[in-house]
Amino acid sequence: MPKKYGVKEKDQVVNHVLNMVLTGKLRSGDRVDRNEIAGGLGVSRVPIQEALVQLEHDGVVSTRYHRGAFVERFDEATVLEHHELDGMLNGIASARAATSPTPRILGQLDTLMRAMHAAKDARAFGELTVEYRHTVNDEYAGPRLRATIRASQNLIPRAFWMTYQNNRDDMLPYYEKETAAIHHRDPDAARSACVGRSYLMAQTMLAELFRRRVFAAPDDPRPVAAAPLHVLAASEAVHAEPSLAL
Repeated sequence: MPKKYGVKEKDQVVNHVLNMVLTGKLRSGDRVDRNEIAGGLGVSRVPIQEALVQLEHDGVVSTRYHRGAFVERFDEATVLEHHELDGMLNGIASARAATSPTPRILGQLDTLMRAMHAAKDARAFGELTVEYRHTVNDEYAGPRLRATIRASQNLIPRAFWMTYQNNRDDMLPYYEKETAAIHHRDPDAARSACVGRSYLMAQTMLAELFRRRVFAAPDDPRPVAAAPLHVLAASEAVHAEPSLAL
């Protein structure tokens, strides 16, 4: 696999491991093969070790002395928990914005909302939601909160939402509610909008993971075979499905 210039090797490894987890190539309890990663990505063992340290800190893998790194539990509850945390953590910053909104922030959010309404495709809308979150969090979240928010998002693949065709229709109402709450100085409503948005994102992501058989459906007790990454890539190319790749 060619190196991605401008992307730190450690981050490339992190994204690679997360992608394998999200596509079912790596499952709960599986050992992370450092040699396979080194050969596939063309990186040394140093960025691989740095990536595994971050992934362990974020709760994705656990390391065992002299045995290596293993994927932590990854199931429906895990996906729900990551989204729940994301909603609650972003809700803290949004509630702070609603407590003391400034004319500058209100103006920026109103501009973003107009652009969201005018967005013609999922990618354009998705990029605006990222900018919206940065606008609120950069102003009202401290370094520790921002770092924790980033950690909560590692199993919420941005690439999926950039290609999910219902992104605008599903998520726009929550951003409208959040913006209105900030204007009305209603921190509870702002927090609730963030939690509601994240819950809907979790349900959408779970539906996709069940559909792709990364998770077994609740009424399907049969074991699920991992779908090779090249098969998923080919399926996405043919059917224009939203990508789970990071």
